[in-house]
Amino acid sequence: MLAMFFWAFVIGGLICVVGQLLFDVAKLTPGHTLSLLVVVGAILDGFGLYEPLVDFAGAGATIPITSFGNSLVHGAMQDAEKHGLIGVLTGMFQVTSSGVSAAIIFGFIGALIFKPKG
Repeated sequence: MLAMFFWAFVIGGLICVVGQLLFDVAKLTPGHTLSLLVVVGAILDGFGLYEPLVDFAGAGATIPITSFGNSLVHGAMQDAEKHGLIGVLTGMFQVTSSGVSAAIIFGFIGALIFKPKG
């Protein structure tokens, strides 16, 4: 059990370190860094490499933004097998709609409760 927590911390931390290096060393904007990490997660899932990482690291691989790209490709591939080309679009939306909806709703609630800066 302790090893599971350790590897989740290490893998999640490494993903965060990569993002921070993209900010500091590559001088990428937050939007570029976010997009790049989502694309990397999608590519890893496309090659079948992200699912073993999730099995190994658990929350360390499912919490960072790379898992959003994984979810997009995973849903698209699953529904494409069932419904063909239209399944590519519907699969992406079915798998990620709850996360996107939660981000919008909680962002709105946060904006109502707290005073924005700037």
